[in-house]
Amino acid sequence: MILADENIDHSIIQMLRKNGISVTSIYENHRGISDEEVISLSKKPPKIILTEDKDFGEWVFSHNQKDISVILLRYHFSETQKIKDTLLEIINTKFELLQNSFTTITPNKIRIRPYS
Repeated sequence: MILADENIDHSIIQMLRKNGISVTSIYENHRGISDEEVISLSKKPPKIILTEDKDFGEWVFSHNQKDISVILLRYHFSETQKIKDTLLEIINTKFELLQNSFTTITPNKIRIRPYS
């Protein structure tokens, strides 16, 4: 299950849902909440936070918040289709590796950093 941060393009959320992936949208359901509240929502039941906010990297690596899973998307608007394709592929083929890790996806690179 995916928890899409408020900054995630709605077309990405729609694409995931069309492909049978359960997505809870902060924008649709909890607009305006803090990062701490997003983290709390991601824990019960466990969900992977999908975001474009680099602050989640700080939460994980500087504040030692290692009990969350994060996918950070880094792309230019013109690369939206490529990021959608890459995101869908990684969720479908490496979902287990995304658990308990910080993953960065760009149009040309995927970096999965497990916490262990």
